[in-house]
Amino acid sequence: MLLVAGDLTDNGLPDEAQTLARELTTLRIPVVAVLGNHDFESGKEAEVRQILADAGVAVADGDACEVRGIGVAGVKGFCGGFGQRALGPWGEGIIKQFVHAAVDEALKLEAALARLRTETLIALLHYTPVQQTAEGEPLEIYPFVGSSRLEEPIDRYGVSLVLHGHAHRGQLEGWTKSGVRVCNVSMPLLRRMFPERPAFRVFELPVGGRPGGDQNPPVRREGISSWTPVPHA
Repeated sequence: MLLVAGDLTDNGLPDEAQTLARELTTLRIPVVAVLGNHDFESGKEAEVRQILADAGVAVADGDACEVRGIGVAGVKGFCGGFGQRALGPWGEGIIKQFVHAAVDEALKLEAALARLRTETLIALLHYTPVQQTAEGEPLEIYPFVGSSRLEEPIDRYGVSLVLHGHAHRGQLEGWTKSGVRVCNVSMPLLRRMFPERPAFRVFELPVGGRPGGDQNPPVRREGISSWTPVPHA
């Protein structure tokens, strides 16, 4: 399957989505995607999502799907920072709204993971759930690269692999507290790290078995539609 971790467009315009949709219709494998912050820029994210859905792309927003025996839970995620330095819901109303947006994304991810029954689980995000893959970005923008609130449901449900974008100057890989592997697949990062290769990564995961920690990790090769939605409970 092809997994796309957000920023499907530059400026969130329908004609940009149409261009991508035309390219993706030539594929003969399932495609699952989430939206990124760029896709919200023009306030037309619903149109962008619909154009891609009409092209056979499963655009997840707190949704869960099963593709060839692998469960995929997808959300955009949001900002807020990491660990003890994460922004808390205190003070002005606008700060509370900001934090609640991050909490809501974490709750959507939790609900999506809860609906899946496959042994192998992938969390597809745009924002990173761990600080490690944000390192390399300017310190001033760390709170806007991701949120550790996304980490808790990932650890609780024993996710096999996490993929995210957004951190263009970050690191390729990190780990959650329980040892879940987190991989940054941002295209600018991959182009910089592997200038001689196409800007995508290829992973092989077992169907019917869930790797734990650093034992039996997904096989990685550098280089990078039918789907079954899981009904809401």
